This record gives sequence, structure tokens and C-alpha cells, in this order.
Amino acid sequence: MSLTSDPPVGKAHANGAEDDDYSALKVVPVRHPWRWAAVVVTAVLVAQFAHGLITNPGWEWDVFANFFTTQTILKAVWITIQLTFYGTALGFALGIVLAFMRLSKSPFLKSVAFTYIWAFRSIPLIVQLLFWFNLTYLYKRLDFGIPFGPGFFSFDTAGLVGAMSAAVLGLALHQAAYAAEIVRGGVLAVDGGQLEAAAALGIPRLRQLRRIVLPQAMRSILPNAANEVISLFKGTSIVSVMAIGELFYQVQVIYGRNGRVVPLLMVATVWYIILTTVLSVAQYYVERHFSRGAAR
Repeated sequence: MSLTSDPPVGKAHANGAEDDDYSALKVVPVRHPWRWAAVVVTAVLVAQFAHGLITNPGWEWDVFANFFTTQTILKAVWITIQLTFYGTALGFALGIVLAFMRLSKSPFLKSVAFTYIWAFRSIPLIVQLLFWFNLTYLYKRLDFGIPFGPGFFSFDTAGLVGAMSAAVLGLALHQAAYAAEIVRGGVLAVDGGQLEAAAALGIPRLRQLRRIVLPQAMRSILPNAANEVISLFKGTSIVSVMAIGELFYQVQVIYGRNGRVVPLLMVATVWYIILTTVLSVAQYYVERHFSRGAAR
């Protein structure tokens, strides 16, 4: 007599059907009590902050409204935009050159680019700005020619480097050091096998750079480059030490006269927020353009 026996086939099939029938089970969603608690606490804190921002008379929103669109403030905003534009354009133009110098096979070019980047990233921006602003104290005249040989032309520095030009020069040279590393990192992110394939097909180096390297490198370059532009835009406030009438300097001048510090600081704050938002939106659309076919 056997000690084991298999159940009838029909009965086993019936039991299996019952085990696999989940239609009668009640589906209960996962509960997240701590998530809802965090939402409630955050909502209460945000509401309290908004209430204090609106009802606290110390903010003096009437003074804010009076100065927000005055001619002086609008002119200061325009100067801030100019400083950002010229500093970014010149900085990234020089940064691209420095990036390819660092990628060059020439030890001399690599050393010069590395030294430049090291020096300008090591020296604080405010020191660089004050140095260029006081350039005329060091060099009364600038001569261009062959070292220890004849000169080609020269000019006085007294009328050459004013406050605005010194600010643009300082911002651009400072920005170039960071832009060079951003561009170099983007170029290195491109697969080297593609360049080898392009070289095997006889594609010229310049066309490889323009049609293969840069379009792919832009995906890596743009996010960091946009952050640098936004940082430079807010960093233009440091040129107030040179008495340039940009946004933060004019706000300081106005509240130094009328004593309304908080509402005037809010004027500068809101303008910075507005223009930073515009730059962020532009960044989004530019990144989307260069990320076509690679969006995740």
C-alpha cells in the first residue's frame, strides 16, 4: 500500500483556480500619514509667512511700489543687464579659446591655459575688479611691440580704463576661467570613437568640431553655463564698490538718502527674481532644443 497519493486532476485544477482568483480581494491603497502631516505643516508655515509678508507694515509696500519702476531704478536695471551680457559674451568667447588650449597637444598652450584658469579662479572677483579699476596707477602707458625690441604703438591708460570698462573687463576675465572648464568638460564628454570615425571618413577637423563635437557637447555645457550666467547676473552687484550705477548701487544710494532700507532692498530683490526667472525660462527652451533625440 502506497503512503502517498496524488490528488485527482480535476480537484487540483479547481483548487488552483480558486487560488488564482483575485477578483474578490479588496484593493486598499497604501497610506502615507507622514506625507500628509508634512504637507499640512508646510502649508501652515507658508501661509504664516505669506500673511506676515502682506500684513507686516515694516515691509512698506507703498514705498516699494513708488520706487520699483522709477527712472533711476530702470536705468540701473539696464546697466546690470549690460554688465551681464558683455561679461558673459566676452567671458565665454575667451573661455572657449582657453578650453581648446587646454585640450591642445602643445605643452606650452596647455600650461598657459592652466595657469590662467588657476590664477583667475584663485583671486577673489572683488580684488580683480579693483585691480583693473586702478590699472592706471601701475601702467601710465601701454606699449605693444617686440619684447626688448621696437614698439609698434602705445597709448595712455588714463582715458582707456574707466569704471564701466574695468567692470566689464574684470567680469569677463573672471568668467572666462570658469567658462573654460565648463566647455572643456562638455567636449570631453563626447565619445572619442565618433571623432575617430569622422577622421577615418576624411572629415576635416573644423567640421568635426562644428558638426559632431559641439552639438553633443552643448548638452553637457548648457546647464552649467546657464548657472554661471545667472551667478554672474547676481554677481554684478559687487561692482557697486566701483561706484557704477547698477541696480544694487542705486538702491544703496536711495535708501542712504531716505532711510527706507527694507523696501528698497525688496525693489532690488524682486528685479533680480524677475530677470533670473527670464534667464531660467530661456535656459529651459535652449536646453530642450539641444536635447532633441536625447530627452529622458
